Amino acid sequence: MKAYWISLYTKIENQENLKKYAETVTPIIKSFGGVPLVRGGKHESFEGDNFLRTVVWEFPSYDKAIECHHSEEYQKGWSLAKNTTTRHMQVIEGFSTE
Repeated sequence: MKAYWISLYTKIENQENLKKYAETVTPIIKSFGGVPLVRGGKHESFEGDNFLRTVVWEFPSYDKAIECHHSEEYQKGWSLAKNTTTRHMQVIEGFSTE
C-alpha cells in the first residue's frame, strides 16, 4: 500500500533556509522512492486553517516513508530549516477501494 508524506506549513521565517532544505532533501527523498505530488503552488482554503505551503510526497510504502524521515541524511537536511519553519508533518498510509 502506498503512503503519503504530508507537510502543512504554518510559519516560514526564512525562505532561503527552506530553499536550501528543499534542494538538499529532494534527492534524499527520491532515493527512498518518494515522488513529489504537491509542492506549494496556487491554492484556496475553504474550511479550517489556511496553511502557507503544502507539500505532498507519495512513497511506495508506509515503511519506506518512515525510513526516509528517520534517516540520518534526511534529518541532517531538515536541520537547515527546522529552526525557522513550523509545520504539521505526517506520514499516512493510503487505501484502495479495489
